[in-house]
Amino acid sequence: MKILAIETSCDDTGVALLKIEGGRVKILSDFVSSQVKIHAPYGGVVPNLAVRAHYKNLPILLEATLNKSKINFGIQPKKIDLIAVTNGPGLEPCLWAGVNTARVLAKVMNKPIVGVNHLEGHIAANFLDSQFPVPSSQFPIICLIVSGGHTQLVLLRGMGKYKVIGQTRDDAAGEAFDKVAKLLGLGYPGGPEIALNAQNGTPDAFKLPRPMINGFDSDFSFSGLKTAVLYLVKKLSANSKHLNEGIVADVCASFQQAVVDVLVSKTIGAAKEYGAKTVMLSGGVAANKELRKQMACAVKVRVPNSQFLVPTSRYCTDNAAMIGLAGYWKYARRGGDKIEKIVAKANLNLL
Repeated sequence: MKILAIETSCDDTGVALLKIEGGRVKILSDFVSSQVKIHAPYGGVVPNLAVRAHYKNLPILLEATLNKSKINFGIQPKKIDLIAVTNGPGLEPCLWAGVNTARVLAKVMNKPIVGVNHLEGHIAANFLDSQFPVPSSQFPIICLIVSGGHTQLVLLRGMGKYKVIGQTRDDAAGEAFDKVAKLLGLGYPGGPEIALNAQNGTPDAFKLPRPMINGFDSDFSFSGLKTAVLYLVKKLSANSKHLNEGIVADVCASFQQAVVDVLVSKTIGAAKEYGAKTVMLSGGVAANKELRKQMACAVKVRVPNSQFLVPTSRYCTDNAAMIGLAGYWKYARRGGDKIEKIVAKANLNLL
């Protein structure tokens, strides 16, 4: 089966073509157009600018995707079997850019179409290089989805059988990274900037809170940690307008370690509670090297009977390849959706 996939949930425009055959995924083409340069001056995503960029980029990426597949693999557009598109959650105007484009393509090409939950796409990213179907021996799975918009712990009893067992009560982890980076005068997006500066800092230089780390549930909270950093920066800046590089590095390292401690602790706790055979990490923040390293170590030591999966860094951030695979799963379970029933939903739940 050949799947054309589209992703426009936030500020990355993604188009990909996947071929799934013999239980293997082959990514024939995968293009992502980042809008970081557009939004960086504003310190965050500006929805109307993002939508404009999506509508500009989609025709270009679609042409590039189809041309590459035709030239390199001899696949004509008429050979595409399914169209998959992200229809939520995300920024609704941005979602509509992808949904409208996919609906037109499905009509013109007379192809089945499925709307895909963006979070299921992040889960699917862990299986882009795996054999299908996923062996039952890998379940139950605990997946931490951690990004700029979401921080959730999801229990998988099987493919398509999801239960959200924990989520943030305020800021998402990635959102906290962005806000702390802004406090420190660093660039956008904040995650990579903080990680880069943290390499030169000491993780225990400053004592910061680990909100809800000892709670009895699997929920998260990062607003208190963000506020603690705000007060710390004000204190450190009392006698100087600008913090020196060493202090900035120490703040970054201390903040990053606090976030990692909470994420790892909650994930391992859930893995133990539900007897997870697999622990997975996904979402944009999953590209953070310290989080990847410390989560892998914690799984090995504290839940040694579980395997640990994490996508390559490229597929942690938003992309269409993961949407294509999630679309394949959904189509295999339920068949296609009616074109008019696929609508953008900013707060679409993971069912």
